[in-house]
Amino acid sequence: MKVVVMGCGRVGARVASILDHNGHDVTVIDTNAIAFRRLSPDFSGDTVLGTGIDEDVLKAAGIERADAFIAVTNGDNRNIMAGQVAQTMFDVGNVIVRIYDPVREDTYRRLGLSTVCPTTTISALIIDQVIGASDPYRRVATRGA
Repeated sequence: MKVVVMGCGRVGARVASILDHNGHDVTVIDTNAIAFRRLSPDFSGDTVLGTGIDEDVLKAAGIERADAFIAVTNGDNRNIMAGQVAQTMFDVGNVIVRIYDPVREDTYRRLGLSTVCPTTTISALIIDQVIGASDPYRRVATRGA
């Protein structure tokens, strides 16, 4: 499977390294060349310096043959925009974007992007540990948090 990962922070580097280790064709995009040092020492994929909202950068990363696009920079706007470009302009079938703002996550999920919101996920995990997963009010308390 061809996967393009935008963002080589801790999450992007880990995801890219695991996918590469499992035999996938991975290209990582980042605006900072030093970020590529986070990749596993045995990473055999490609790296592209640039921003993932630039069509030429995406093409250099192989977006035209990508099965999946993952946007995990620290910027919600960049992730959303790049995800929409990958989905609409390049017809990538599996687009996943990290969005920190739960309100925005819900909006863009309804527009067809697959989203991951660490704010919502971590909040739910903490509440599970504090209150317990069996508490019937847990879901109500975390909804929209």
